Amino acid sequence: MVGERRPVVDLTDDEARLKLPLKWGVPEDVLPAWVAEMDYAVDPVVIEALQRMVTDGIVGYPLFGWDPELAESYAGWAERHFGWAPAPEAVHPVVDVTAGVRIAIDVFSGPGGVVFPTPGYNAHHGLASVTGREELRLEVPASAERAEIDLDRLDRLFAEGAQTLLLTQPHNPWGRVFTRAELEGIRDVVVRHGARVVCDEIHAPLVLPGAEHVSYLSLDGTRDHAIAIVAASKAFNTAGLRCAQLVVPDPVSQQRLLDEPMSRNESYSTAGIVAAKAAYDLGDPWLASLVERLDQQRSLLGELLATHLPEVRMRPLEATYLAWLDASAYGHDDAAAVALERGRVMVSAGTSYAAGRGDHVRLNIATSPDRLTEVVERLAKAWT
Repeated sequence: MVGERRPVVDLTDDEARLKLPLKWGVPEDVLPAWVAEMDYAVDPVVIEALQRMVTDGIVGYPLFGWDPELAESYAGWAERHFGWAPAPEAVHPVVDVTAGVRIAIDVFSGPGGVVFPTPGYNAHHGLASVTGREELRLEVPASAERAEIDLDRLDRLFAEGAQTLLLTQPHNPWGRVFTRAELEGIRDVVVRHGARVVCDEIHAPLVLPGAEHVSYLSLDGTRDHAIAIVAASKAFNTAGLRCAQLVVPDPVSQQRLLDEPMSRNESYSTAGIVAAKAAYDLGDPWLASLVERLDQQRSLLGELLATHLPEVRMRPLEATYLAWLDASAYGHDDAAAVALERGRVMVSAGTSYAAGRGDHVRLNIATSPDRLTEVVERLAKAWT
């Protein structure tokens, strides 16, 4: 139950520079709207849990391999939010989502290629090659109104030898939430070829009104071929604490993971586990306020673009706080560089998500309404 809401508190510029050293580590005249961190104070229940941990001197190693309390916390949270949850035995800590994807491919996938839909999360570019596999990009055309997985192309890639699909649900940078029917279509292709799915679901807590998150693992016929990677860190702004979770529904695969050498899956932190448990157990009231705020920011962005940058095309933003903007109408080959040079606003370059997309940018809207307004006004001055 959500209970009484806890408010989302905007950080001042000085607070943001202190608390978010990567995002705000830019010259003082630059507004940062790039890396996926929010300009909001962390939920007090998470801060209090961390403070208790330090006060009690709990700074030793975390449990290795499986943490039953963390597993129960995630399972309970998923049941409340999605009406579906894995068995706690399926939930295993991992240092972060990118590492979880790598481990899942390393441990469970065959040697064939990894299908990677692009534009795709920049940290996932090259993960296939890190694991010794070929990366096979499934490009979504820039002209597509609503980004979708081309099932015919996916089928051909599997027929030609690919063995794994790296799926992001909800998708970054598209802002898409795949529907149950879309996921079932993907599943049917995967099952037909005996392939695997590694599904990054880190943005699942940030599905906005009008859409519904369906975990790929909740579909019938997926537990023996799919792994999901989840985390509280993106929704609760705790990425630096280093803890995500691998969801491994198949009992044989669970044991296979536990049998791997310690060096395969380590470096998640006690602080990360404490923060994740607090978020899953006690964070619903703050998360509800956050989703409401992001919905408001989504609407504000639409209004600002219509007023100041009417030729920018924004794909439907169904989840995340990351808008994928097509600025090609303004004729800049590197729209992000122009934004920084002329507008003193830092956005993520489209080329970091797909080759040839320099006329696209990813814009972080998780800030105050005043900052978002200034960001768009600066972009308009830079691009027009």
